[in-house]
Amino acid sequence: MTVLITGGMGFIGLHTARRFLDEGQDVVITVFRTRREPDFIKDELGKRVKVEAVDITAHHDVIEAVRKHNVNHIVHLAVPGLAALTPAEDYRTNMVGWINILEAGRLAGVQRVTLASSVAVYAGLPRGPFKEDALLPIPSTNPTETWKKAMEITGLHYGSNAGMEVVSARLSGIFGPLYHTLASFVSRIAHAAAKNQEPSFANARGGVPFEEDSGDLCYVKDCAAGLVQLQLAPSLPKRIYNIGGGVAVKNREVIEAAQKVNPNLRVSIQPGAGSRNKPDGYFDLTQSAADFGYKPEYPIERAVADYIGWLKSNPL
Repeated sequence: MTVLITGGMGFIGLHTARRFLDEGQDVVITVFRTRREPDFIKDELGKRVKVEAVDITAHHDVIEAVRKHNVNHIVHLAVPGLAALTPAEDYRTNMVGWINILEAGRLAGVQRVTLASSVAVYAGLPRGPFKEDALLPIPSTNPTETWKKAMEITGLHYGSNAGMEVVSARLSGIFGPLYHTLASFVSRIAHAAAKNQEPSFANARGGVPFEEDSGDLCYVKDCAAGLVQLQLAPSLPKRIYNIGGGVAVKNREVIEAAQKVNPNLRVSIQPGAGSRNKPDGYFDLTQSAADFGYKPEYPIERAVADYIGWLKSNPL
């Protein structure tokens, strides 16, 4: 079997490719501008991992990549950077790109197309736990929430009309090796611990964090495992699934996990919880566990320790 991973050069994409290889599958990963060759996959490039330059907004690019490699499955991870495009280009990249992926899958008769959706679709809910069957409000407060809701609806409709299995995987806050910014609180803390520095939150999105703020965090290796299990499941009774950590992790707990690796780490954030913190803001994983056996293996302490260890061995 051959799996096409759009956005395969991203940090989730590369880990997912590695996991597919471990499960005996061949992989095609797309690249648009940035090419990376981490040690854990470098030896397979050009062998069991093929790399194709693809602009997902170009219909022929996507169809040719699927046809050339006899692709059986597609995992759609490609996404433009936040605020990187004009509104029109943002729409074209997200929605036209998604339609191109779906149409290429239909024409090639692929078995399953999986969309990487996001925890952002739950942003309009006042509290968790977040379940796949929750009714989501139409108004959306950020681009990710907007596009992922639209893509989920479009995918469900397209799959139903085309007789093709289109599934949405709602991913929680993913972090880990190859994550390339400090937007994630966990990433900021891990980098500080690895470099033995006190983290700065001067330019942090949303300002200085609060100790008791929490959310569903998922180590990228668990995310990759979940995507592969979802893609390879013989049958799926549902079309939307959560992939995450399954617990609400507080910022304080992230710091404590990092301090177990580096006891000298000092972090100054605000006490208590912020006004935007949502009670029980975690994923309900019951459906994913029942339908394809998903169970995260990296609780926050293990994940943070593994991440810091990788950063020490791979300084950026």
